[in-house]
Amino acid sequence: MELDSAREAPSREGSSLPGESSPSALGQDFSKILHRLTGQEARRGNNASGVPLKDLGALVEATECERLFEGTGAPPRGMCEILGQVAGALEKYAAPPKEEEGRGDGHPAVAEKAAEVGVLFLKLLEKVEAAKSSGVCPAWKTGLRHLAGPIYIFSITHSLEQPWTSPRSQDVAREVLRLLLQVTECGSVAGFLRGENEDEKGRFALILGLLKPDLNKESWKHNPAIKHVFSWTLQHVTRPWLNQHLERILPPSLLISDDYQTENKILGVQCLHHIVLNVAVLLCLLDLFPVLEKALHWKGNRARPTTHCDEVLQLILTHMESEHRLLLRRTYARNLPAFVERLGILTVRHLRRLERVIIGYLEVYDGPEEEARLKILETLKLLMQHTWPRISCRLVVLLKVLLKLICDVARDPNLTPEPVKSALLQEATDCLILLDHCSQGQVKGLLSKILQSCEDSKVVTCIRKVQQASEDAPSDGT
Repeated sequence: MELDSAREAPSREGSSLPGESSPSALGQDFSKILHRLTGQEARRGNNASGVPLKDLGALVEATECERLFEGTGAPPRGMCEILGQVAGALEKYAAPPKEEEGRGDGHPAVAEKAAEVGVLFLKLLEKVEAAKSSGVCPAWKTGLRHLAGPIYIFSITHSLEQPWTSPRSQDVAREVLRLLLQVTECGSVAGFLRGENEDEKGRFALILGLLKPDLNKESWKHNPAIKHVFSWTLQHVTRPWLNQHLERILPPSLLISDDYQTENKILGVQCLHHIVLNVAVLLCLLDLFPVLEKALHWKGNRARPTTHCDEVLQLILTHMESEHRLLLRRTYARNLPAFVERLGILTVRHLRRLERVIIGYLEVYDGPEEEARLKILETLKLLMQHTWPRISCRLVVLLKVLLKLICDVARDPNLTPEPVKSALLQEATDCLILLDHCSQGQVKGLLSKILQSCEDSKVVTCIRKVQQASEDAPSDGT
């Protein structure tokens, strides 16, 4: 179907011509088509036909924009509200059906319907543009507010290459998105969602509200496009605009990442990564997790279930291992102790990766304030306290990295301020003391050999503190 193929005369059966009807009659005409449309949409799984798309297209085309966007006082409901409901019904009618397990073919019928619906949305947006340009119909803003959400969801659903799209349906959907941005005077999708300036609220909250019914545990797989629309939309909203929506974007992201299908796991992790980088409130996540996980209970003789805290910590560690930018390294390290503290003994699930991160970060100079290395030392102390039975087998590698750090800091001529040096040496010494306790006094014996040949006074002081603490503390663990 071409973009103008629906420009036909309206069906006269059961209704008058739009130009001859009263405001009330016009609303009733649209309501009748809406009723027929939603009835067919509910039965679309049974290959229903006869949906009045041509009638609707002709009705929209034949109605003057001044009458199409009448205010909210038109009985029985305002035309703008009715048009919004029509747009919502059209978006759902064009949505792909639930994917069947193992199904590999596409959905040519969905692509065809999407192209037809896209033509109708183009006609509606052209009417909005005409009303906007005329200057005599201020209600177009209300109409656009009702139309924008469903039209946006439709355009994202069908503009990306998916099993249910075709080149034709993608072209139409992209044209719909282009015209939507033009009518809303937005230079980009990001501007559409967050607002083009500080005075605009943006439409991200509106879109999330429309997606919410289809993004819960029971419904999110009924429409295979929903997860992609959510993810694609989320990626276009960055800091600082994302902060206020955390409690609405986090549950769907965790839900998708927790699925058994690899494709969904990857999509969910991408959403979580975007949230971590752009919200930067990892400590707030820790406050939310107990609420989200309140239904999880551990049975004594069964393995404890993996929690959302585990998933986010795994994501953080993955990015910490490959991150070279100092600012992000500090951000990650700053929040790491809280995750170890929250997980407690369950941190053993992440022990190998934590070990790699700790060693890698302690070996790299972090700048005069040494924020990252100080936080990593704090993390190591907590890790040894919570997982001490697993530490003795890591004695050699941890002892080496801590001694190297102490020597590097002690010999640093001028890069680091003295108060920061003192803090690093004290934290590293505390870690050595804990390591000695975890290894039943082995550290003390190994350090005594170093003490005989070491000439640096600061290093000697640290070693003696460890030996003194070892003599004062019990040797049967922490």
